[in-house]
Parts: sequence; C-alpha cells; structure tokens
Amino acid sequence: MYEALRSYFIDGRSSEEVAKAFGYTVGSFQVMCHHFRHDPLKEFFITTRPGPRAQPKKSAARERAIELRKKNRSVYEISIVLKEEGIPLSPTAVREILRAEGFAALPRRLDEERPQYPRANAEATANVGEFRLEQGKFTTQCGGLFLFLPDLIRLDLDQVAAKAKLPGSKMIPPGHALRAAMALKLWSIERKSHIMPLVADRGLALFSGLNVIPKKSYLSEYSHRVPSKQVNRFLGCWNRQVADENLFDGESFNLDFHSVPYFGEDPAIEKHYVSMRSRSQPSILAFLAQDASSRVFCYSNADIRKGEEADEVLRFIKFWKKNNGSYPKHIVFDSKLTTYDNLARIDKFGIPFITLRRRSRKLLQEVDDLPPSAWRKIELDVPTRKFRTPRVFEKSVTLADCKLRQLYVLDLGHDEPTILLTNQQKISQAALIKRYAQRMLIENALSDAVRFFSMDALSSSVGMKVDFDMALVVVASALYRLVGRRMRGYSDAQARTIFRDLIDIPADVTIAKDGVHVEFHKRAHLPLILSSDLVNKRVEVPWWHNQPLFMSART
Repeated sequence: MYEALRSYFIDGRSSEEVAKAFGYTVGSFQVMCHHFRHDPLKEFFITTRPGPRAQPKKSAARERAIELRKKNRSVYEISIVLKEEGIPLSPTAVREILRAEGFAALPRRLDEERPQYPRANAEATANVGEFRLEQGKFTTQCGGLFLFLPDLIRLDLDQVAAKAKLPGSKMIPPGHALRAAMALKLWSIERKSHIMPLVADRGLALFSGLNVIPKKSYLSEYSHRVPSKQVNRFLGCWNRQVADENLFDGESFNLDFHSVPYFGEDPAIEKHYVSMRSRSQPSILAFLAQDASSRVFCYSNADIRKGEEADEVLRFIKFWKKNNGSYPKHIVFDSKLTTYDNLARIDKFGIPFITLRRRSRKLLQEVDDLPPSAWRKIELDVPTRKFRTPRVFEKSVTLADCKLRQLYVLDLGHDEPTILLTNQQKISQAALIKRYAQRMLIENALSDAVRFFSMDALSSSVGMKVDFDMALVVVASALYRLVGRRMRGYSDAQARTIFRDLIDIPADVTIAKDGVHVEFHKRAHLPLILSSDLVNKRVEVPWWHNQPLFMSART
C-alpha cells in the first residue's frame, strides 16, 4: 500500500498504471487515494489494530487461583470456587494462569478421592449378553427410530455388516455396532459426544438390540477401525442389497466433491478449497455420487489425497461396474472434477457425460468475437425457470484425442458464459442444458446433508478418519428415502423435513408377552404415519430374539 501510494503521489504515475502494477483494480485504488488525501496519517497504513495488553479477569483471579492450586485443587474445582466468590473464570483460563506460573498438571485421581459434588451418572456398559426384553413400560424420546426397523430388517443390515466384515466383539457384534452408529445418523446427532445425553434412553438401546447404547468413546473409536478398503466393500454390499428397491435406477448420476472443514492440528490433513468459507483451509476431501432420479447418495470416498482427485471419477466407474455389472449409463459433473485425459478414457468406456469447461481468457475472448448472427436462441421447457431463452453457439473440439461437442451458452442468469462439454452427439442443445442444470440437485443434497447429517461435524477430533462416517451418510440418506416413500407426499422430501415432521416423535414402549408395542404420541403429522403400511402390523425383529414389533398411535 505504501509503495503504491508513493508511486502515485511522489513518482507521478497514473492510477491505471499503479493499480495494474500492484494488483489493485482501478476503482479500489482511486478510493484508497481519496481516503489518503483526507487522512494522511500513519494510522492509515495500519492493517491490524493492537489488541488489549491486559486481562482484567485473569489478573483479578490470579492470586486466588495460585492459592487454591497449592491446596491441590484441580482447574475445574478452582473454576467453581472462583465462580462462587464472584470472580468467574473458565477452567481453560485457570489452566493458562497456572501454566504461566510454572504449575504442572495434577496426577489423575480416583472418583472417591475427588470432592463430593453432583456429577453425571455412570451408566452400564453396552453388552449384547445383558440384553433382556423384560416386561414393563417406558417412554422414549426417539420413538420415530422404530419406523426404520421394517426396512432395516427387510434389507438385512446384519448380513451387510457380516459380508463387509465390519469390526465387532462378543459384547457388541458387528450388526449391533453398525445399528448403533446408524442411530446417530438417523437421529441427526451432530457429534458422537452428543450421544451422552441419550445414553439413558432405553428406546435408543432397544433399537440397537443392546442393554444400553454404546458411549462416545466406543463410537469414536469404531470409525478408526474401518479402513478404506472395508468401507468400499461395505458400500458395495449395501448397493447390492438395495438393488431391488429402485433406489438407484442407474440412468444418470451427479458427481461432486465436498470439503469437510478440519479445525484440529494434524500434519496429515491437507488444505482444500472450502466453498462455504470461500477459502482454502485444512479439510478432508470427500467425493460423493448421487442417483439423479431418486436423489439418493450411492457412493462416497473420503480417503483422497492431494493429486488423486482427478482419478476419483474412474474409481466410481470401477465401483459401479463391479457391484452392478455394467458401467454407469450417464454421469454429470463440474469442470474441476477431472482432467481432459480422463474425459477421453470415460469416452472410450462408452459412458455419456456432461461437464463444464473452465473459462480461460482465450475462450472468453472467442465468445466475445462471435458475431450476433452466430448465436441461436432456444427455449427450455422448464416453466419454473426464470431464464428460459438462452442463446447458444455450438462447435466441435478435440481434447486429448477425444472429439466433443462444446456449447457456449449466454443468458442463463450468469454474467459470464457457460461452456458445456459432452460426448453425446445426438441429444438436443436444450436437453443438454436442462440436464446439466439438474446437477444442482447434488448441491442441494450436499447442503441438506451438511445441515441434517452434520457432514461438516465429522472431523471433530485430531486425525479422525471420516470415510466410514461418510458411508453412514450414504446409507442413512437411502433409509430416509425408503421411509419417505411410505408417507403420502414425502417421497421426494429432504431428510431433515422427514425427520422434523415424522421421525422426531416420542413414544411409549410396552414390552409384553406377545411382543414389543410402540405407541406414538399425538403429533400434527401423525395421520400420515397411521395411513402408511408401518403401523398395526406384526414385524419380527431378529435381534430381539425374533420377538415381534407392533407400532400404533394414541387415540
């Protein structure tokens, strides 16, 4: 800034020349000069303001905190005492004071050695051997989870876990561990640590077939025990298991990347562009494939390193052919997803695709040089679309020895032209533009998954692998679509809408001699549940020793 202003005011260079030399736009540099003329003080060059040099709260509590530590009080106990004495200070601030004064951390104490004050109850350890269907009645806040049981039983999730060889133990077998992990996704629990307020909910444990739901330590560790190859096998088993459900018709797929922000400190975590923050930051890159018809995720991979992004589309093609017997019939993706060489390979596989081409200066200049007579106006048959009559110019291009159609499109609501690439030679221009516009469905699905399935809360601990958690998002999205199809008017609804209206409902659970009776409380959307094929129907649950489930509602 100093050198730019000096060049303008002292050296007498023009504003256009200085702006170009120092990386400013002409307008912003002229505004800078205007401000400097009216306030030519040294503060003008200060880009950051100095922070406070004193910490009143810490200073007021410092002597008292040191006095309490000399009595072997922990940082939490010191924080409590300071709060009672009217000088509140968080445990973190207390720890910083003591560290600055040279105090080491206290050795860990047994519970009986700690002062007596209210603390959380210690619930039982999850153990399938202690699971009993004892007659009685209780209320659960997670009553809506039982609506997923008919589909989980029919699709035999236990068999999927066995074929994928997911980890387990005698206390928590693989199928039970998978159901417990799925319960977090289905109930939209943001982080694994947030399961703790629900560990005493007997309904959540009953859903998993355990005496109690596993604690956060087990659930956090479980994600680390499933390597990438096993996650891929799990997704393959799941795809084959739902082959007859019409979830993935395979006619067309939307492909995209999503960067999961990472806020810990781990040298293995690389930087990727995070679109929600418009910047590059430490994050875990995940690739997802969505069936265009059902709008359900069918594939994910979060084990991607720098330099491997371009080949991820080929891995998806290989995955789909291995588990479904044929190549994908059609794929649509963004310009930054792969390279021109890979486009040529996809074309050799005989897979039709639509993608964008990056707008280089040369291409933009080529668009500007086109005469008005070269453009052809077409009409898109989308009544709800605002921009329905774009202008199109088409030409053939050869990229990496692959002959493609290149469409320049104007008047789509963007300032710059849209440049489409496709190997589909016979499809109309309107159909191409309309189909690529539908790729936004995966953007909407990713947004829904970020908000409801908490995709951006997956990397909550240092070095955590999110690959298995992303696979759980794939399965959970399919289960929500299956339940939505059973409810009138919800076949295409987003997962968070289905949860809000139909799943987030408490219930009274009665365990009797003839089975388990789940009675939903009254809610506004309860008639939709009653009109589905889920209630007043006997469903035998294998992990309940084949005891039947009966779902009904309060009258």
